[in-house]
Amino acid sequence: MYEGPIQELIDELSRLPGIGPKSAQRLAFHLVKAPAEEAKRLAEAILRAKERIFFCRECGNVAEGDLCRICGDESRDRTVLCVVEEPKDAATIERAGVIRGRYHVLGGAISPLDGIGPEDLRVQELLERVERDGVSEVIIATNPNLEGNATAMYVAALLKPAGVKVTRLASGLPVGGDLEYADEVTLSHALEGRREM
Repeated sequence: MYEGPIQELIDELSRLPGIGPKSAQRLAFHLVKAPAEEAKRLAEAILRAKERIFFCRECGNVAEGDLCRICGDESRDRTVLCVVEEPKDAATIERAGVIRGRYHVLGGAISPLDGIGPEDLRVQELLERVERDGVSEVIIATNPNLEGNATAMYVAALLKPAGVKVTRLASGLPVGGDLEYADEVTLSHALEGRREM
């Protein structure tokens, strides 16, 4: 245990998700040893992000203004919505370059153990967008885990009465993977989602 500013820095860094006490200590000592200008750039970048980054009023993604760059792009297909849990998920899918539609960020997944129910997510906003924008397909791209699957089933059930096509990302074996390393659940999903060649 250290004292003073170094311990304060370690404590603050360890509050970040995915940063344990040892990682926080390594980061703190890196910052202390780094040139003052490097630490200043990091601090200024954090402050700028807090001052200038908001959430898009349309989709819930990160934005510098009222709308994110995707919602502001008139060339994007308004009739296709890809539903994701968090902004980072939309960024991941966007990097693949396969969806020319728009996104809808729920802000999490249903997780009763964590006290997160459907009312804590941006589900109502999704239903309003589907109706208002004449959406013809909703691609549900929640994580393939218990919470993501529960959220996907809940959203799909709400969308069925609207007559919109609801699809789910396929899950299964990774490209370049070996069958011998696949667990039973992954292999089961891969077989269920098989397609004709």
